[in-house]
Amino acid sequence: MEHNLYSVLESGFPQDRNSIAIETPARSYTWADIDAISGRMAALLSSYNIPLGSRVAVQVEKSPEALMLYLATLRAGLVYLPLNTAYREGEVRYFLQDAEPAVVVCSPSSESWCEPLARDCGASHVLTLDANGGGSLMEAAKNQNPAFQTVSRNADDLAAILYTSGTTGRSKGAMLSHANLSSNAKTLHDYWGWRSDDILLHILPIFHVHGLFVAAHGALLAGARMIWLPKLDIEQALQYLPRCTVMMGVPTHYVRILEEPRFTKELCSNMRLFISGSAPLLVDTFREFEARIGMPILERYGMSETVMLTSNPYEPAQGKRIPGTVGRALPGVSVRVVDDQDQPLEPGQPGHVQVKGPNVFSGYWRMPEKTREEFTSDGWFRTGDIGIMGGEGIPSDYLSIVGRSKDLIIS
Repeated sequence: MEHNLYSVLESGFPQDRNSIAIETPARSYTWADIDAISGRMAALLSSYNIPLGSRVAVQVEKSPEALMLYLATLRAGLVYLPLNTAYREGEVRYFLQDAEPAVVVCSPSSESWCEPLARDCGASHVLTLDANGGGSLMEAAKNQNPAFQTVSRNADDLAAILYTSGTTGRSKGAMLSHANLSSNAKTLHDYWGWRSDDILLHILPIFHVHGLFVAAHGALLAGARMIWLPKLDIEQALQYLPRCTVMMGVPTHYVRILEEPRFTKELCSNMRLFISGSAPLLVDTFREFEARIGMPILERYGMSETVMLTSNPYEPAQGKRIPGTVGRALPGVSVRVVDDQDQPLEPGQPGHVQVKGPNVFSGYWRMPEKTREEFTSDGWFRTGDIGIMGGEGIPSDYLSIVGRSKDLIIS
């Protein structure tokens, strides 16, 4: 059985490879383009003769080519390391020293400081990629053979390392395998009812879980079109929403779009799903949105170390979407709320959220002690979040996140 995540995603591509896969205001890309461009990039990476499992660190502006670089990294059997575009030289130095990537891809605007830094940290190749899909990466890849044979990988081989924001101590690299990411993509595909005729409004950055592993994986595995925008631009959103069926955003996106009187139920007549994540959605925003559009936002919960863990129901038959909660554990995922001794608590009591499942990472990059600390003796991952199962008028299998354990003393 093929475990390379790219092969899993590619299994969902439509039969008609000449249909549009990604549409931007400036240009469009077919499914054949995704295959060929990522194939050329993968061939370029393979031509460097670096060992399988080597890291490819990427700090570039959002573009379809940046997504294809991610896919190319998977195809070449290498490990993708996305870096927040807001990070400056000092922060990037830490990540490059820690991960020791063989290849670094940066924006042309940061090449002057990034190239010497990357070389200093042992990178053998430094390339550039800009927001318009130009740069030395595309130049070097254009003459490569697009018919690249995707490298076979084992289920537990690393696909990506995501550095956590490091609110407590230094940033840790969460190691995610091909199986972690493909299991979550398949689960969300089924649970959220992804279809090949969906059109996703993609307004999220792609250097973290939400934009890359939840939104892009969802559309790719479904063979669904993405409308690809650099960020939320209200005028662009109003222009494209009538054609879209799915949108994923953070709570501030929904607050901003509700300020626009032209955002109406009629405008969203084709929309079947609005998803919110990455931060808590205020109950007021949830209620105002439902009153305006006639459809409740679906709130879910996940993290860098696990991708998605819980979700409010998609199908009304499975239950209601309850504001202030992040819903139930996804199929195959287990969630529990425990006290300081790791003993499960009764519904309605706040405690530490712990999780298990095929989506949960294997540990932190080069931090064996930290990894041991974060897992219980019976294999549950300590999320660091404080949550409550159930509560007043809430089913006992619905989770609400109420804080971080670093901020709260449970008495």
